[in-house]
Amino acid sequence: MLKHYLTSFLEWAIGILFVMIGIVNTFWGNDTVFGIFIVLLALLFIPNSNRIIIKKLGIRIPLWSKISIAMFIIWASVGVGELFDKIEMMMNSFK
Repeated sequence: MLKHYLTSFLEWAIGILFVMIGIVNTFWGNDTVFGIFIVLLALLFIPNSNRIIIKKLGIRIPLWSKISIAMFIIWASVGVGELFDKIEMMMNSFK
């Protein structure tokens, strides 16, 4: 039972983090399409949307695929996408 709660919490935390990364990429900088793509990929990590995918499409996403997608999101956002510069732009726009 504890494993289920821990796994669910981890999926929610990763999903919310990736949604936030997608929102930053969507509204700050010039990566609107990339940001929307990241938000859509982030939905794979949120348990409720994952259940909908399984129910409607009958597709279960294996753990190794989720790990690969997570590594891609982190690499594309931090390494290539200059996430920290976009966060700085976001913070400056609120001042």
